[in-house]
Amino acid sequence: MTTSTPQTQTQDPTVVIAEDSVLLRDGLVRLLGSAGFTVADACPDAETFLRSVAEHEPDLVVVDVRMPPTFTSEGIRAALVVREQHPETAVMVLSQYVEEQYATELVASRSTGVGYLLKDRVADTNDFLAALREVHGGGTVLDPEVVTQLLTRARHSDPLASLSPREREVLDLMAQGRTNGAIAQTLYVSDGAVEKHVSSIFTKLDLPPTEGDHRRVLAVLRWLEQED
Repeated sequence: MTTSTPQTQTQDPTVVIAEDSVLLRDGLVRLLGSAGFTVADACPDAETFLRSVAEHEPDLVVVDVRMPPTFTSEGIRAALVVREQHPETAVMVLSQYVEEQYATELVASRSTGVGYLLKDRVADTNDFLAALREVHGGGTVLDPEVVTQLLTRARHSDPLASLSPREREVLDLMAQGRTNGAIAQTLYVSDGAVEKHVSSIFTKLDLPPTEGDHRRVLAVLRWLEQED
């Protein structure tokens, strides 16, 4: 579990829960209530949840990702609304799924007071309660699997990030107008090695052969764009 250091809190935090499963919802109410949290409300859907947050202005919310009516991303989208409209409220997402797009937005919206845990990987209730307190205190708690998927998404959204250090060197020299032969001399490698690096760059940047084969120019343009 990836965490950051929380701030000290003196009052029992108030909580609003959003969970469509009645068994899990009631279980969370009992668990949090017995651990010193004040559960202001427990909601079965995102719409009710947002109304409840506006009414109770809780210190912390615990939100499932997939909720009625479509059971896709209502919960985490509601969490983003809470982050925007109630920035002082800490958010803990508790779900079976990693919704990469919305999870990225949630973490990026503010780097403190946010958590994302996977239900199946919460092995100890004391650890879960500690994570809630940390998020309430302004910390960040992310399940390692969430971190892995968000980093994978980031690499996929930025193909340049997938280039090796040597490939980045080669592309930088390409941007300087060097030929493969000149690049080979600069890096003290063979022409064949440079050709392999260039081919790998084209593959990672998703630049297939085209008529006229302008891949070299397109690769250089992408490199220059990220330097602006």
